[in-house]
Amino acid sequence: MKKTISYILKITLPLLLGGAILYWMYRGFDFSQLSSVLDEMDWSWMLLSLPFGVLAQVFRGLRWRQTLDPLGEHARTSTAIYAIFISYASSLVVPRIGEFARCGVLKRYDDVSFPKALGTVVTERAVDTIVMLVATAVALLVNMPVFTTFFSRTGTRLDTFFGQFTTTGYIVTLICGLAALLLVFLLVRKMTIYNKVKDVVRNLWQGVISLRHVNNVWLYLFFTVAIWFSYFFHFSLTFKCFEATSSLGFDAAIVSFVVGSIAVIVPTPNGAGPWHFAVKTMLILYGVESNAALFFVLIVHTIQTFLVVILGIVGGICVKRKGEGDSEVKEVKADTSLSNT
Repeated sequence: MKKTISYILKITLPLLLGGAILYWMYRGFDFSQLSSVLDEMDWSWMLLSLPFGVLAQVFRGLRWRQTLDPLGEHARTSTAIYAIFISYASSLVVPRIGEFARCGVLKRYDDVSFPKALGTVVTERAVDTIVMLVATAVALLVNMPVFTTFFSRTGTRLDTFFGQFTTTGYIVTLICGLAALLLVFLLVRKMTIYNKVKDVVRNLWQGVISLRHVNNVWLYLFFTVAIWFSYFFHFSLTFKCFEATSSLGFDAAIVSFVVGSIAVIVPTPNGAGPWHFAVKTMLILYGVESNAALFFVLIVHTIQTFLVVILGIVGGICVKRKGEGDSEVKEVKADTSLSNT
């Protein structure tokens, strides 16, 4: 009974949190203008951005496979990539479940050790955290002159800027922060449970230290850089789709990207709600009108989420077909060996 309640809460609470934030942002919003905004969009830039969303997941699959090899776990490249597709899509239903789902896919179809695979995911998250810290530093350095100029020309101070936030705005920000802290607490708690099992801990540790034994460190670094550049172009190219954001430069793109990437830490489906709130706030800071910013985050997030769903379906179908093909091959080999005897 407790497991059922826990499972229901894992699904409903993120949905409620994301839904509440979206409701607050779009309450009283005139959605009748959406069709005209879609008609006026430059869809060529949106189409150009989508392959980068696919590449980000492909590079992640390639990098993941590379960290498994030193552990004696040799997943097929296609299976690793399909597992990544499935993981992102499954996290739309239950946030953060994707890390476990992709390890389960490799276990089922390529007989890869689940604990070892999970250990490499821990490594991956650590590396991605470092990349995000670097990206945050770059965003601050690039935008420091912009912020200085903005405040000097407008006479705006940080205290008055934050004073523009409504009480509800502060509440939403607080809720997002508390949700992120709750996620960290739950992850630490889960790791404590794992620590009770000696074999699992050992395999997890092997996964964590696997980075030292990667065959080609430079290739690993290339995949890491390629992943995050793909994410960035997947997001930043959408600026060109809308008249209100088409004139924004690299500085606005990098700071919006970083803030949005941090916002998705809050456990909601694909960051729905927190991502909208964070990116919209940054766009307004760069002079984008509120309604235009709301249309931007709504359309971009919806299309990118739809891409995640499509890739998840493709990954599920392809990996299942590969599994059926492997079973047929094994049956043929078994029949051949029996006939030979």
